[in-house]
Amino acid sequence: MADNNTIARPYAQAVFELANEAGVLAEWSESLQVAAQLLGSGDVAKYLSDPAFSDEQRLEFLTGLFAKGKAALLAGKDKHGTNFLKLLLEYGRVAVLPEIAEHFEALKADIENTVDVTVTSAAKLSAEQQSAISKALAERLGRSIRLETEIDETLIGGAVIKAGDIVIDGSLRARLEGLSNALIN
Repeated sequence: MADNNTIARPYAQAVFELANEAGVLAEWSESLQVAAQLLGSGDVAKYLSDPAFSDEQRLEFLTGLFAKGKAALLAGKDKHGTNFLKLLLEYGRVAVLPEIAEHFEALKADIENTVDVTVTSAAKLSAEQQSAISKALAERLGRSIRLETEIDETLIGGAVIKAGDIVIDGSLRARLEGLSNALIN
């Protein structure tokens, strides 16, 4: 069985190309994010897998659900969005919508030359610290930075920075684990 990311990649690429050509990247991004949130728990996908439902009933359910969730392009108001949902339903791929949204966002970030960065620290970062981290990462990565912060008190001190595939672990916990491993060996 194929991995969800493997399945999602061509769908995300196709939707991205369509959205980019039409100049509606932001609208597709928002719709896919809402869809990913609604389908992320797995309960909706499990409900949709009931063989008692036809594809038309599934489509009607999804468009109604997405309309309530403000996923305008997937709520039956756009022929491309409706066709996209029909395609996912026909091939049993609705459950991979969260992964499709993730790949779409990566493609969008590449074209916009941005990167999402998550900084996890033991304590709340000040605005100055956030600015300094953003500036340093922008210089290092050569891209615009969208910074998000999280707090994890188990880090004791320092921070863990995640930017795409790059992870910089400057936490005190990681340093103590490294020291512990060095003493054991």
